[in-house]
Amino acid sequence: MDIRQQFLEFFQSKGHKLYPSSPLVPIDDDGTLMFVNAGMVPFKSIFTGDAPIPNPPRATSSQTCIRAGGKHNDLDNVGYTARHHTLFEMLGNFSFGDYFKEEVIAYAWEFITSPKYLNLPIDRLWVTVHEDDDEAYEIWQKHIAKDRIMRFDDKENFWAMGDTGACGPCSEIFYDQGEEHFNGEEDYMGGEGDRFLEIWNLVFMQYERSEDGTLTPLPKPSIDTGMGFERVAAIKEGVLNNYHSSIFMPYINKLGEMVGTPYDYEASNSASYRVIADHLRSCSFLLAQGVNFDKEGRGYVLRRIMRRAIRHGYLLGLREPFMYKMVDTLVEVMGEQYTYLSERAASIKASMKLEEERFFKTIEEGIKLFNAELEKTDKVFDGAVAFKLYDTYGFPLDLTEDMLREKGIKLDIEGFNAKMDAQKAQSKAGWKGTGEAAATGDFKTIKESFGLNEFVGYEQTECEATVLALLDENFKQVKALDGHGWVYLSKTPFYAESGGQVGDRGTLVLKKDQSQVEVLDTKKFLEMNLSEVKGKVAVCDQVVATVDARRREIERHHSATHLLHAGLRAVLGDHIAQAGSLNDDKRLRFDFSHPQALSAEELAKVEAWVNDKIARAIPRTTEVMSIEDAKKAGAMALFGEKYGDRVRVVSMGDASVELCGGTHVNNLAEIGLFMITKESGVSAGVRRIEAVCSQSARAEVNRLRQGMEEIKATLKNQNPLQGINRLKEEIKSLKSELKTALSATKKSLSAQEINGINVIVDEVETGDIKNLIDEAKNSHPNIAIMLFQKKGDKVMIACGSKETPIKAGDWIKAIAPILGGGGGGRADFAQAGGRDASKINEAKAAAMAYLEEQL
Repeated sequence: MDIRQQFLEFFQSKGHKLYPSSPLVPIDDDGTLMFVNAGMVPFKSIFTGDAPIPNPPRATSSQTCIRAGGKHNDLDNVGYTARHHTLFEMLGNFSFGDYFKEEVIAYAWEFITSPKYLNLPIDRLWVTVHEDDDEAYEIWQKHIAKDRIMRFDDKENFWAMGDTGACGPCSEIFYDQGEEHFNGEEDYMGGEGDRFLEIWNLVFMQYERSEDGTLTPLPKPSIDTGMGFERVAAIKEGVLNNYHSSIFMPYINKLGEMVGTPYDYEASNSASYRVIADHLRSCSFLLAQGVNFDKEGRGYVLRRIMRRAIRHGYLLGLREPFMYKMVDTLVEVMGEQYTYLSERAASIKASMKLEEERFFKTIEEGIKLFNAELEKTDKVFDGAVAFKLYDTYGFPLDLTEDMLREKGIKLDIEGFNAKMDAQKAQSKAGWKGTGEAAATGDFKTIKESFGLNEFVGYEQTECEATVLALLDENFKQVKALDGHGWVYLSKTPFYAESGGQVGDRGTLVLKKDQSQVEVLDTKKFLEMNLSEVKGKVAVCDQVVATVDARRREIERHHSATHLLHAGLRAVLGDHIAQAGSLNDDKRLRFDFSHPQALSAEELAKVEAWVNDKIARAIPRTTEVMSIEDAKKAGAMALFGEKYGDRVRVVSMGDASVELCGGTHVNNLAEIGLFMITKESGVSAGVRRIEAVCSQSARAEVNRLRQGMEEIKATLKNQNPLQGINRLKEEIKSLKSELKTALSATKKSLSAQEINGINVIVDEVETGDIKNLIDEAKNSHPNIAIMLFQKKGDKVMIACGSKETPIKAGDWIKAIAPILGGGGGGRADFAQAGGRDASKINEAKAAAMAYLEEQL
């Protein structure tokens, strides 16, 4: 049975609107969450009152969630328990001030026990309620025996979004997996054992908690529920461990084939199979949704998960990349439900393989260091060594902690942090959300009063409109502005920043007196299009809104970005996936998944591909259709973008078809010349191309032409290559003359003997001291030599040893500090620098004394 589909169809039959799973990175990022970690997160703004209640006021979804970073972190338990996962699916139904306890309890009971749905045996079910929730206690008795309803305190059965705000009691449904399987001391209702498994949590949001802890009843209480898909699937398949269900076993079996040993739950290494199966899912989903391996923030969490999986593969005997080979199995299992997995499989595999190759280069030496330190460790592992594992070998801190936990040893975390601080390498929380004052603005009030305003900017860049509302700089509603603020027009030609395209600027001309208000920027708040303004304007003013001329250049760069995306896929392959973009009137910037830098030849091919499509003067067409029809038409969609039931499909012939809400040229010929100006790396597996077109491209050509003329003038040659080659020949000739002159003035170095060993300690004014040392070595059967050479007020020092007990590295470390310097090297050669040339004689004496003592 398809539990996911049954659940969603059941609640749709009860009047709930089906919502697709939101991206794992919160779309409305307010800075509080690293990843979506619960089914209610996409509806948070509705529950908090920051967004209006939708119609219908009830929803259902199957939401992918990740708990592997920040406050909600299950990473340490994954693979070692039967039910913890980094990525899981939460089946949920939600009521926004609509139905409440009576209905949600009845819905839950019907779905769980009805033969049409889960059909779980009633004698296996238990229910918990809050100790003070008599209402829920009474309602449950209509469905289940009183002695199967248990009351618990706030710790177990009270839910809160935070220290303040919406909260309320909750009711949990448990499934008894059987005393015959679980009979430990904690295997009782309320215990920590696995016998009684929570499968569904019903949260009754009925209070508002103030800062002093007072609970005030909400006028319209709401419902938030969450059922663990993986847990219910395991129950229905009759297995006692989530990992033994059909959701995970295909990955475990595939891994067994690669390892050469089938999975055995009783084996000591079985946890490694489960860890890898779990981490394959979370890494693949994050990569598919545009998160990439990085040194901080969300990308670092992804790297931690991936390297934890690689280390467990290493424990199973794997010594080369393997995770990327399992992606096809993931697509087979989950690709039908999450089609972007199959669409981006090539990109996922390329990124995974690159990360695996990097870690496999260092993991063996890192584990050797770890084991060597472990032999010297009694109870606490040295923090400095843990830092070296992190800094030199790429071992995330929690991977080292994971390895230590298996041995029952603690880590000197203070020592680790001290090293981290000393080298200024502490990972920063790069996942900062917007945190803007806009989060507390009066947008909800405006939206409820006026609804969404009309954007007419696709067809025109000027229109007449009425000022419906005004906000001050703190986003608070006002009647009039005289300075900076925000305006909400009845209809607007100004495009709001979205999808990489910057917001429009322009002017508002007041019809009553022809005075002008400057439009500085345009953004979206709660799907409303508001423009930032500077000037004098009042509510109800009639205005003429005009977009400035820079819009045309923005459109040219935006259309060129679509062509660049298509060109990269044509030249490099279908694994190319957009990872970010910026389109303004001066340039475009495009980030994309690719494991390596592009060659000059590849860049030239992409640039030529784009210019070829421009030269063909292909008309741009736009159609509005359902999201399903758009996908059938081959339109590419981007994660992190909100798409409604109806979407705009922007087509440029057969060259490019994308879902896009932005503005574009009418014909590709309007783009003019397209030039790539830079290619660089953003993070592991992510490249960036910067380019210009139209006016900016012409300006770039003029800049390059001017630069070329300056080069010709400097070289005094109309053919720069000829001029450069002539200079190279002159330099070669001068070097030869200089070498001859230096040889003529080269100081003769005389060796003396100490106990049969030739030694030289001297100062030279000219020549390459490394070459002089090599010549001395070639001239003597054994020698220890140290030379000093002034470089302004500083000193260069080098030494060598051939067939002597003297180790050059140790010798130079003993002498360099005299000159205020330091250095080191091998046993046969070392070099250093000094800051105090006045002490060369003192250093020479010390160098000779060192030889006399050692020899």
